[in-house]
Amino acid sequence: MTQRTLATLMLALGLATLAGCASPTVITLNDGREIQAVDTPTYDKDSGFYEFEQLDGKQTRINKDQVRTVKEL
Repeated sequence: MTQRTLATLMLALGLATLAGCASPTVITLNDGREIQAVDTPTYDKDSGFYEFEQLDGKQTRINKDQVRTVKEL
């Protein structure tokens, strides 16, 4: 194999590994709205908020009382 082919193969393998780590999530709010997140939101017990990144890259926090369900796609 040439170095270029090997580098391309390693890059593809790395991207496939990173893509496998993300599990998109849909967060349904009590008012019926749905928000899509890049990964599973984390819950901050001290503040009572879910924290996550939306598909457009914005970091968002939502109060636990506003969340009806959190489902992985």
